[in-house]
Amino acid sequence: MAVHVIDEANRCLNCKKPLCRQGCPIQTAIPQMIQAFKEGDLNRAGEMVFENNPMSLVCSLVCNHEKQCEGHCILGKKGQPVHISSIENYISDTVFDKLKIECMPKNGKKVAVIGAGPAGITIAILLTKKGYSVTIFDARDKVGGVLQYGIPEFRLPKSILERYKKKLLEIGVKIRPNTAIGTALEIKDLIRDGYQSIFIGTGVWRPKTLGVKGESLGNVHYAIDYLANPDAYNLGDTVAIIGMGNSAMDVARTAIRHGARKVTLYARGNVSNASEHETAYAKLDGADFQFGKQIVEITDEGPVFVNVIHDEEGKAIGQGEEREQFFADSTIISVSQGPKSKLVNTTEGLKASQNGLLMTDDNGQTTIPGIFASGDVVLGARTVVEAVAYSKTVAEAMDEYMKSKEE
Repeated sequence: MAVHVIDEANRCLNCKKPLCRQGCPIQTAIPQMIQAFKEGDLNRAGEMVFENNPMSLVCSLVCNHEKQCEGHCILGKKGQPVHISSIENYISDTVFDKLKIECMPKNGKKVAVIGAGPAGITIAILLTKKGYSVTIFDARDKVGGVLQYGIPEFRLPKSILERYKKKLLEIGVKIRPNTAIGTALEIKDLIRDGYQSIFIGTGVWRPKTLGVKGESLGNVHYAIDYLANPDAYNLGDTVAIIGMGNSAMDVARTAIRHGARKVTLYARGNVSNASEHETAYAKLDGADFQFGKQIVEITDEGPVFVNVIHDEEGKAIGQGEEREQFFADSTIISVSQGPKSKLVNTTEGLKASQNGLLMTDDNGQTTIPGIFASGDVVLGARTVVEAVAYSKTVAEAMDEYMKSKEE
């Protein structure tokens, strides 16, 4: 690994106008990171990357690098781009545990963070650095949110999230697991108890349904539920997956690793919606792909489809009438997900859009002053790095809001 990473770093041209940085949603200083690495100053490289992106250790593994930093690398125009993700991962992984996060003295103000996903962790770190006393509330027993319960171990080792938890505790963040705000405790209780500002980063945990007959049968499951705990499921030998995004690829690869002999993904379109790498790995692991299939029903025997008719440009222009039964022991629906409505239902004045996403201004403030939000609960199911980039803006806005209350 180390030799490979050194070779990759030596290939970097250190461009004056680094397109790799332009392709990164959080504008990581990639040439400077690589230069510090080449000079043997891993600590400086790691501190630089963490300062810009507190979730760099995670992003180096799960980002869609082929469309972002590596996809913009000038060397990729005629050959192979620099494997930036491997370099960033080596640096972040090596430095993370010994990283000293400098925090300002406590300012006497408390902040509540609802949700321990990537957005919540980012906010907790940034505001703790500014001197705030932060408490994270999460409905589950472990930190990480979608990183813990939505991304398989083989893509993101869960030991990394334990290291983040240790780092949070190290800088004084309090964590209340198994505490869903909107049930026993509500937002009004947090305000009563003196939290000057509240952040909501609860993610999107409600599966989107197909609305077809058979969706409630015992052999049908949702991707977000399956990925949270695959060991709880007995899928059988043959698995059908409705959908072809990144989560669907995770489901397929997880099912194969849990003993499924035949896994097939079905999509209405004629191409995969997942990244090229995730699609390639799913194929390599043994998953099959069926395109141009519109689900119309699910039976005890498996899903029923009609064919989708596409024009020469790949646009759907109609569908056939003949129904086709595909046989599967289990069917898993993976067509995205939306937010749960507990917080909106229990908090007067907190407004959401028609699809359940929280309404915010450009700085992440919700329809209630002092309550902010970012991540998937605002943007919909997006990438980790987008959630972190937006959360940096929100952290600044929360800091400004609380300072304004001093005047």
